[in-house]
Amino acid sequence: MIAVKRLNGKTLHINALLIEQVEETPDTLITLTTGKKILVLEKADEVIASIQSYLRSIGVYAATIKSEHSEGPST
Repeated sequence: MIAVKRLNGKTLHINALLIEQVEETPDTLITLTTGKKILVLEKADEVIASIQSYLRSIGVYAATIKSEHSEGPST
């Protein structure tokens, strides 16, 4: 879960695994895979950094990065 603030200043916790899209319109709009849309005070890059931090904390982020060792030519 990541913490964000709604436009009224109240904190909301969102399941980062359900976030499909983050865009600035100019407010930051988070779209979930359920279709729900949430406007938040944080900038898009802050939300993305929170998502990446959460994914690292549960061990998912590292699994999405290609390793240089696994990408090299096999002999």
